[in-house]
Amino acid sequence: MDTTTILNDASRRMQKAIDHLEEELLNVRAGKASPNVLNGVMVDYFGSQVPVSGAASVTVPDAKTILIQPWDKNMLRPIEKAIIDSNIGLTPSNNGESIRLSIPPLTEERRKELVKQVRAEAETARISLRSARRDAVEAFKKAQKEGMPEDESKEGENKTQKLVEKFTKLLDEVLAKKEKEIMTV
Repeated sequence: MDTTTILNDASRRMQKAIDHLEEELLNVRAGKASPNVLNGVMVDYFGSQVPVSGAASVTVPDAKTILIQPWDKNMLRPIEKAIIDSNIGLTPSNNGESIRLSIPPLTEERRKELVKQVRAEAETARISLRSARRDAVEAFKKAQKEGMPEDESKEGENKTQKLVEKFTKLLDEVLAKKEKEIMTV
């Protein structure tokens, strides 16, 4: 294996960790209405489990409301039940045509819980970054045993460390942005 291959692999794995973190953070409700709140909610749609967005139109008419309009009126009850069963902490309001989810303002206590949850997700991403670094460093050591010059191997390890620092900085920025979003009243 050459230096470029090892570094590209590590970089790709680190970027995946950041992408995954960003995806997970989308599901954390920060007091603003977002269709992403319903990402994990599955509903029985004619015998198959599909996300709510697969059985209805999900819109955000204002900052505190999510509006769900099923394509088939018979889906109102199953969607409502799926939301209640999902434990996302929102109570659906069904008017016979559509379902409204009102996003309650977050309490200080709930905000702190969400920040803890977000930090835990970030820590998981940090572990993934360190794991990618460890694997790259091991790959350089193995390549050195197989004939790669020692200075090239050491340089590769240094570049790997720089990659980790770059992605850790990116991770910290993503985390700070989400924490600010959660704590903003």
